[in-house]
Amino acid sequence: MLFRLSSRLFWSAVTLLGTAVLTFLLVNAVPGDVARVIAGPKASADVIKAIHTKFHLDEPIWKRLGYHLNDLAHGDLGQSFVTEQPVAEAILTRLPTTAAVSALAIVMWMLLAVPLGVLTAKYSGSWFDRIVLVLSTLSLSLPAFWLARMLQYSLSYKLGWFPVAGFRGFSHLLLPAATLALLTVGYYARLVHSNMTEVLNSPYIRAARAKGASETAVLFKHGLRNAMIPVITVLGMDVAGLLGGVLFVENVFALPGIGTLAVQSVFNLDVPVIMGTVMFSAVIVVGANLVVDVLYRWIDPRIKSAA
Repeated sequence: MLFRLSSRLFWSAVTLLGTAVLTFLLVNAVPGDVARVIAGPKASADVIKAIHTKFHLDEPIWKRLGYHLNDLAHGDLGQSFVTEQPVAEAILTRLPTTAAVSALAIVMWMLLAVPLGVLTAKYSGSWFDRIVLVLSTLSLSLPAFWLARMLQYSLSYKLGWFPVAGFRGFSHLLLPAATLALLTVGYYARLVHSNMTEVLNSPYIRAARAKGASETAVLFKHGLRNAMIPVITVLGMDVAGLLGGVLFVENVFALPGIGTLAVQSVFNLDVPVIMGTVMFSAVIVVGANLVVDVLYRWIDPRIKSAA
């Protein structure tokens, strides 16, 4: 167990290092003078030169990469070129909003996807199964930005059921979270369906039915626990995809989250903030995969025994 954990931590560190290097090289390959963006189009040559000196912009890229990796090793994500606020502070300030929207979206889609997946597996081939399949395919094809705009216009602006934009309380999170949930619930419903269909044909399910177990116990106690193992795997890997959806949804609903910060940093060519948000996302993804690895052993003891 200790060796496996050490190995996972090592490769997680390698992944984060690769992400840091690749992000730095890609961001610095973008054409444009960061100093000109910071100082404005009418800045004098002396001001531009001072900014270049302050942020080491005239030094070779390999040297600036060394500065960047050294700062990351000490937990320093740098300082915003535009606001001069520490990047870590800016991210942590906006983290509660993004975390609340993401967590609420996950709860929403899992509460819908799991029962739908179980029921469509039980009634596989029925009209109910086919309707859920069509709706699931439709939900997967909807762009996050378009769906957020449509829901905002119809449910907030026209009907007034939800706040239009901004963040002043829990009610402002409901529609953004519902948008993310609608985009994902279909996929997870079909994932639970396919796994449950396979599990329900297993010998131990037939044995449970032969012993007189109720259909509810067979479905949710014996079948669902094993069917959820691949679902949790995908859920851990989908954290990155969820952050991508949050980026669009937060901007549509004007939520002060990390997604809004990332978009603003791109438009402002605020390199430290861009790299900081990317690294933060990478840490979340790597951490989620480690949590999934631990959950494996809690859900299915056979994995622990094999290890």
